[in-house]
Amino acid sequence: MNLTLFDLDGTLIPGDSDHSFGGHMVDIGWADGEAWRTRNDQFYADYCAGNLNLGEYINFTTGVWRHRSADEVAAVQQSFMDQVMTAQIRPEARALIEKHRAAGDLIAIVTATNEFVTTPIARAFGVEHLIAVELEQADGAYTGRIRGTPSFKEGKIQRVHDWLAGLGRQWSDFERQTFYSDSINDLPLLEAASHPVATNPAPSLAKIATERGWPILNLFA
Repeated sequence: MNLTLFDLDGTLIPGDSDHSFGGHMVDIGWADGEAWRTRNDQFYADYCAGNLNLGEYINFTTGVWRHRSADEVAAVQQSFMDQVMTAQIRPEARALIEKHRAAGDLIAIVTATNEFVTTPIARAFGVEHLIAVELEQADGAYTGRIRGTPSFKEGKIQRVHDWLAGLGRQWSDFERQTFYSDSINDLPLLEAASHPVATNPAPSLAKIATERGWPILNLFA
C-alpha cells in the first residue's frame, strides 16, 4: 500500500475555502462589511507570502460565528457548501482522488484550514481521513484558539505522523509517499515525501519544483 496526501486549498479546489468562508460571512451579514473583508484579504495575502500568523487568523475568522447557536452555525456551514463550495469540487480533482483510491492507497487530506470549514468538503470528496487545524473548545463552546499542533508548515509532518500512529502505521511502512500541493507553505511535507507533486503551484513553488525536477500538475488547466 502507498500513502497519498492532498493539500486542499488551491490543490483539490481552485480557490481557498478559508478565505471564501470569510467572504461568505460578509455576504450573509455576520461579519462587519468591507473593513472585515479587507482584514480577511490581508490574512490571505500573508498566507500566500508564507507569513501568516495562524493563531491570530483563527481567532479573527472564528470570531464572527463561534458564539452563535449550534443550529445557526450548522445552517451557515451548509449554506457555504451549497452556495460556494459545491462549484469548486471539480471532476478533475475527483478523478485524481479516485485514481489513488483504485490503486489501494491510504488517502488523506492535509490542510491548514480549520476542521469546521473543511469537514464537509472532505465528506463531499468522499475522503475519510482529514487532517485539519483543530479548534479548541471549552464548556461546549469554541474559544478562538488552536487545539494541539496545527497542520501548517512543519506541523503538517507531525500531524501526519500522529495520524498514522493512531492507525498503527508509520511513515516508513509505505514504499511511496505522494503529496500534492500548490503552496510554498507546504515545502516541509513536500520535501519529506518520496513523490512530491507541485499541483497548480504558486510561482514560488513552481520555481522550486522546476529547479528540483519535481513533477508539476496543472489540475484545472
